[in-house]
Amino acid sequence: MHEEGKIQGSGQHSYELVEGWGHLPEHVKFGNTHGVAEDSQGRIYVHNQSPTGHSMVVFDGDGAFITAWGKEFAKGAHGLQLLKEGSGEFLYLALTDEHRCVKTTLDGEVVWELRYPAESGLYESENEYVPTNIAIAPNGDFYIADGYGKSYIHHYNRKAEYLNSWGGKGSAPGEMNCCHGIYVDTRGARPEIVVADRANVRLQYFDLDGNHLRFVTGDLLHPCHIDQRGADLLIPDLYGRVTILDQNNRLVTHIGETPNANRLAGWPNIVKEKRVPGKFTSPHGAIWDRDGNLYCVEWIPDGRVTKFRRMS
Repeated sequence: MHEEGKIQGSGQHSYELVEGWGHLPEHVKFGNTHGVAEDSQGRIYVHNQSPTGHSMVVFDGDGAFITAWGKEFAKGAHGLQLLKEGSGEFLYLALTDEHRCVKTTLDGEVVWELRYPAESGLYESENEYVPTNIAIAPNGDFYIADGYGKSYIHHYNRKAEYLNSWGGKGSAPGEMNCCHGIYVDTRGARPEIVVADRANVRLQYFDLDGNHLRFVTGDLLHPCHIDQRGADLLIPDLYGRVTILDQNNRLVTHIGETPNANRLAGWPNIVKEKRVPGKFTSPHGAIWDRDGNLYCVEWIPDGRVTKFRRMS
């Protein structure tokens, strides 16, 4: 680490902090910043629980504000995934406090809405269902993680028709305790589902039908979600760092590490005066953009978005 944290990482994963990235106009305020995504034009989407009703805030890659929308999603804004479909692009939103998921256009027009999966027979009411994130397979099927509810994964086809469910709360293979993040890992011979099994402090792999494959347990603190670029995975770890794993899920480096972040006074509501640029306290979502730059959003009541520029 150099220049008080401005340059971090190592080798092909060396990054330079872009200080002050992301400027909001006066009428837009962040709430808890939970999800982040990039579209084909290089625009960055931040999903947050905005007190001003702007749950989706859009910037260009330099951090200039473009637009904001999403009053109807602000209360439960949480998971965010972007999908290219033919010539179009769509956002998949997991809305925790609203017990639903929606698919929208890039401008926020709703394509479909999914309430709790009553067909699964696993819930007595929608209040038991609290979806946190969504993963999308190459064939268009998608998987919803009920991370804050009963820790089941729910599988739908590309038409948003229910197929099956698996999991449930526990620590045995196939069980999860806060399946907070979910992603389809395409690095191997066939796509696999990887779950950020947060309270069990592990990643858990499944095949596309929900059969348990294996665990990854090293170098994790409280994993929130997953992103992939090439042969590497990016893991926002709630207890104060972002972790990069290689093709074999071995540690490459940590970015923005704050040791024992979750023990800081008031965590996760760390007052601005005590937040250090380039040092994370509660990473909740993270992505690489098309150029390999790193973005992280944090679970902080007034939000925080950080960009690190890839140096190699």
